[in-house]
Amino acid sequence: MSDSEKPTLLIIDGHSLAFRAFYALPVDSFTTRDGQHTNAIHGFLSMLLLLLQNERPTHLAVAFDISRHSFRTDEYAEYKGTRGATPPEFSGQIPLLQEALRAMNIPILEKENFEADDILATLAAEGAQQGFRVLVVSGDRDTIQLVDDDVTLLYPNVRGVSELKRYDREAVLERYGIPPEKYPEVAALVGETSDNLPGIDKVGEKTAVKWVLQYGTVQNLVEHADEIKGVVGQNLRDQHEKALRNRRLNQLVRDLELPYAPADLDRKPMNEQAVRDVFARLEFRTLLERVFKLIDGDGSDTGVVTGAEIDEVRAPEVRELAGDELSGWLAAASADGSRPVSVQLDLSAGVVSGVGLSTAETSALIAVNGGTVDVALERWLASDSPKQFYDAKNQLKALAAVGIELGGLAFDARIAIWLVNPNRSATSLADQVYEVLGEKMPQSDPTQLVPEVEPVGVATEAWYVHRVVDAVSAGLEEGTRGVLVDIELPVTGVLSRMEASGVAIDADILRSQREELTVRADGLAQAAYTEIGHEVNLGSPKQLQQVLFDELGMPKTRSTKTGYSTDAGSLADLQEKNPHPFLDLLLQHRDATKLKQIIETLEKSVRSDGRIHTTYDQTGTSTGRISSNDPNLQNIPVRTEVGKQIRSAFVSGDGFETLLTADYSQIEMRIMAHLSEDAGLIEAFNAGEDLHRFVGARIFGVEPQDVTPVMRTKVKAMSYGLAYGLSAFGLSKQLRIETAEARQLMTDYFARFGAVRDYLRDVVEKARVDGYTETLFGRRRPFPELSSTNRVLRDNAERAALNAPIQGSAADIMKIAMIGIDSDMREHGLTSRMLLQVHDELIFEVSEGEWDTLATIVSGRMSTAADLRVPLTVQVGRGKNWDAAAH
Repeated sequence: MSDSEKPTLLIIDGHSLAFRAFYALPVDSFTTRDGQHTNAIHGFLSMLLLLLQNERPTHLAVAFDISRHSFRTDEYAEYKGTRGATPPEFSGQIPLLQEALRAMNIPILEKENFEADDILATLAAEGAQQGFRVLVVSGDRDTIQLVDDDVTLLYPNVRGVSELKRYDREAVLERYGIPPEKYPEVAALVGETSDNLPGIDKVGEKTAVKWVLQYGTVQNLVEHADEIKGVVGQNLRDQHEKALRNRRLNQLVRDLELPYAPADLDRKPMNEQAVRDVFARLEFRTLLERVFKLIDGDGSDTGVVTGAEIDEVRAPEVRELAGDELSGWLAAASADGSRPVSVQLDLSAGVVSGVGLSTAETSALIAVNGGTVDVALERWLASDSPKQFYDAKNQLKALAAVGIELGGLAFDARIAIWLVNPNRSATSLADQVYEVLGEKMPQSDPTQLVPEVEPVGVATEAWYVHRVVDAVSAGLEEGTRGVLVDIELPVTGVLSRMEASGVAIDADILRSQREELTVRADGLAQAAYTEIGHEVNLGSPKQLQQVLFDELGMPKTRSTKTGYSTDAGSLADLQEKNPHPFLDLLLQHRDATKLKQIIETLEKSVRSDGRIHTTYDQTGTSTGRISSNDPNLQNIPVRTEVGKQIRSAFVSGDGFETLLTADYSQIEMRIMAHLSEDAGLIEAFNAGEDLHRFVGARIFGVEPQDVTPVMRTKVKAMSYGLAYGLSAFGLSKQLRIETAEARQLMTDYFARFGAVRDYLRDVVEKARVDGYTETLFGRRRPFPELSSTNRVLRDNAERAALNAPIQGSAADIMKIAMIGIDSDMREHGLTSRMLLQVHDELIFEVSEGEWDTLATIVSGRMSTAADLRVPLTVQVGRGKNWDAAAH
């Protein structure tokens, strides 16, 4: 019987593959509303569905370990002893995974006192003997010994469980230089770190392979150990018992008594309702759809899916188009104006070298030579015909570089996926194809010099984008879709233009500041050395621990894995309670070094045009705030003198007369007043009073003019802290006051501003019921951890949920203002440019004669970006540099 005629037995190591999936997928990104982590289950089931589709097994089973105890630990108690405690986020997923497998009618096998590998070994041996083609899926290298002419190992690669390396006899021989049955001999000599089986000292894989090829087995090698010369020979003689023990332990058992024989593991129909129930609890909507694609639609009791029954989607053939053919394709693709065309650019070093276009049925590739784009394509790209992308901003910027301003941006799958789950970092298109569609988009392995897989071109990428968009779009609720269409997509173009513009830098100012900080840091270091009588690496936690806690005998800070904390907060507390000249110098040195590093990063980021072009990421935060990277322009200190000097290096460029800065005043507290409807806060803002002085007067029972700077500082810290879930203990640490005083401050605050207390309490309770918070504009942020049994996770979620509607609304307001400002500037034909967005501030480069118009546009758009119960106050400043334009 040929292999193609043999039935296929697929057997899977459940724990091994679930662990791989757990570490391959981010824990926090796969969590149900009730706080159950599901990343291991999702990854395992995705892998399983791919295997069912690609391998078409006729027989199937999954083996699990019952516990860490087995006959191997009876012989060697330290077996697998180096493995840490199972993460609690993982352990709770195994019963749910097994429940899902039972609903899918997939047999689960366990055996007391044995490991899952032994079950696989037994089934593989019996299956091969009984005429099966056997596929073993495991991430445990011990299973290599199972490979033979009838048994193939599918082993996960470094990317997790989405790609499996096939090991047949030839592949094992090529990789290890020995046949599969000899692999345990080599492993016994080298040792296996993951199993806590130490090998012979100084014996590596090459040496072990040489010995096994010569002597055959470890036992025979030990009997001839006197023939081995040198240090390794002596080590073998001294440590041979380790190798013999390892060889006994890594031998898999092939004759277990199991409740199933291979023939009993034939595929059976799934329990459709049970599958729906389990997947609903796990919130696996997309996975559920994939499962039912594999169910025999006519309800037959075989459960075997034939090739004809699989709805396999194949990418359309790519047509290379130009001229009239391209015009015709574009006309046909855009005929239905409601169906966007997917676009992906081929970017080499940021330059457009090709454009991939796709609908559901057809894909086209258009070459771009020397930056020259076909006229028909250029017109279509600039038109209002709807287009969809994955990560549109970079592609918009690349098109602008060749003189094309894109029109009709209708969807960005990367942004939409983030809006659905903003707690998760955005990933690549290939990752989303796998997670959303359950398919593997061919791509080169970056670790291979000569890739085994030819990556798809941009036209096929565009086809994948089309399908990902369809899947994601179908699940968008109305509020999220509104945020995508009305806020995120329009601001994408604004950000791409800001990145392209960059901001001019006075390099001489940065260089002078760096040199001053270098001298200052060196001087502080020398003074610190003098205090302790010797030099020390001030950046080494280990050396600092020795100086602070051993030499100086200072009180211990909080304990860490490597001793005691030397982070900034711990040392600041230590200096306050136990002041010492060395500590003071150390903290000053850290500040100077950090500022110097900021300047060095800025200097390296200045391009040939004399400007810094930061990169804005719309998906970089869970709140909706825009983040700045490469370099980060949001980490420059605002209020310190050195921070001001750094900002003075940001100047108006040639051809522009000045900078304009516009900053929202206390926007988060204004949103707090609006959402809480607190009459006192609303009165303060509407009267135009100093908020913190007004609140201080109410709390301390004095007239506003009698509120001291100390009182105002306490009130300000508390007002902002409450919105971030600050506790009385946290407030006491921040203000350096007793916890009792901080608690009394909070009590007095809530006694006079009760609506704030009620709002903060209600927003968390509502989020606990709904599973998410929502901004004024419908942006949602899920908080499944609010129902977690883990108190730390739950407390952190409560604090984050307090501020999410406030901070998220502030982010929305800023983006809406930016969109309006950009639109008005273009409508008025201004050549001034929006350059930077930093927290609640915008920075513009003003062309000569445009100040009045621009200032009016900016103030008007920012102050009217939201209709609140209190005014949105905007402060505008003017100056030749960022610091001079501050207000």
